[in-house]
Amino acid sequence: MIDDELRERLDDFQADYTHTLDDGELEAWPGYFTEDAIYKIVTRENHEAGLPMGIFYCNTAGMMRDRVLALRTANIFEPHTYCHILSRARYTKENGEIKGRTNFQVIRTMQDGEMSLFLAGKYLDRVVEEGTELKFKERIVVLESRRIDVLLGIPV
Repeated sequence: MIDDELRERLDDFQADYTHTLDDGELEAWPGYFTEDAIYKIVTRENHEAGLPMGIFYCNTAGMMRDRVLALRTANIFEPHTYCHILSRARYTKENGEIKGRTNFQVIRTMQDGEMSLFLAGKYLDRVVEEGTELKFKERIVVLESRRIDVLLGIPV
């Protein structure tokens, strides 16, 4: 079971994570993960089939930092922003590790003001405590649709 204090910390952690992305603070994104964390985005179809590769894959926080550097210096894409809408998360705790599931929607706003429902899916998380901080050991982003816009460059 997850006690009320831990649930509140986890909910705040989730909110801080999505606000960081929504505010475009990409350099802070890797700080939400352990150094050996896994972050990947996969379609539901591939996830259910047990296919390991994703659309977006990092297996260390260093890879995440490199991804951010590439986004800031090398990649060319139309500027856009995200606005995450999260469901209430469900958590369990086993062997010092917290497992969580949170459904989400992401609304994307393009530079010209056009808004659209960009993504919907679920976060499947493994969270650990490092000292007094919560960190993702693993975040698998499972997308409902296999049709992905080419602008999926920013983490979700």
